[in-house]
Amino acid sequence: MIAQLTGTVIAVGGTWVVLDLSGLGVRALCTPATVASVRVGEPTTLHTSLVVREDSLTLYGFTSPDERDAFELVQSASGIGPKIAQAVVSVLPPEELRVAISQGNVAALTRVPGIGPKGAQKMIIELKDRVNALGAVPNLSAGAASLPAEDWREQVASGLESLGWGGKDAHAAVERVAHLREEDPAVGIGDLMRAALKSLAR
Repeated sequence: MIAQLTGTVIAVGGTWVVLDLSGLGVRALCTPATVASVRVGEPTTLHTSLVVREDSLTLYGFTSPDERDAFELVQSASGIGPKIAQAVVSVLPPEELRVAISQGNVAALTRVPGIGPKGAQKMIIELKDRVNALGAVPNLSAGAASLPAEDWREQVASGLESLGWGGKDAHAAVERVAHLREEDPAVGIGDLMRAALKSLAR
């Protein structure tokens, strides 16, 4: 199991980060919060979870151990794979997830694309006794990742679609956060993703 990676960030996308580990480029799928916390050209540490399938090895990276633990915990619920688990952690930080499950908050869980009322109730039942192992969420850096001016809309929309939202909703969310890019051309893709997620979760 690869539990942690430390290297220099050499590329960033809507839901992924590539780290240079002494000449070896490793790509990890990440939440928008994690993407927003890194800068291209700077060293960073990702807490990781390796998902092994018959036809693939996929590495997921997180800013904190709590976020990684939440990702792994959610997958222990029946019917929840890594794609939905990543969407859960993207919409609900670990502490919010812990509270939602502990209090049986179905509405909070159904904000995640791919989780309906029945799925949320099932997750609450299966995880309620284990979710208190999750700690509080540390503050995340708001550092902006470098973002090409010409394709930020497509990157953000693609990232939202990979988390489970439909194309129409994803592009509508992009338009709702476009003013952030206009106000600050240096705003990072992770920050744009987080803003788009908030607009979708309302």
